[in-house]
Amino acid sequence: VQLQASGGGLVQAGDSLRLSCAVSGLIFNTWSMGWFRQAPGKDSEFVSRIVWSGGLTSYADSVKGRFTISRDNAENTVYLQMNSLRPEDTAVYYCAASRVYGRNPDEYAYWGQGTQVTVSS
Repeated sequence: VQLQASGGGLVQAGDSLRLSCAVSGLIFNTWSMGWFRQAPGKDSEFVSRIVWSGGLTSYADSVKGRFTISRDNAENTVYLQMNSLRPEDTAVYYCAASRVYGRNPDEYAYWGQGTQVTVSS
């Protein structure tokens, strides 16, 4: 199983980025997907999740209204559209796959390698 995250970069506050996570080695449309992030010196933080069908999503309060998670089951890819980025969004962002629609990292069986997002003020 491989999860390949991409799309991170260095942007200014207020800018947008779209992260992608291409998944292989599992039956993608039977797995819920999540995005987590970890800033230097901080614990991993739940960002967003999407159920296998794409019909249910949820967000951390810190990103609600700014970030949108989506998935393309035909392309085995999950996305995180990030708008109105803030310096506090700076972190390494990880995609992960779970058999349940969870918010806890322990519920996720497979993880990508992470992509760095840096937002300057």
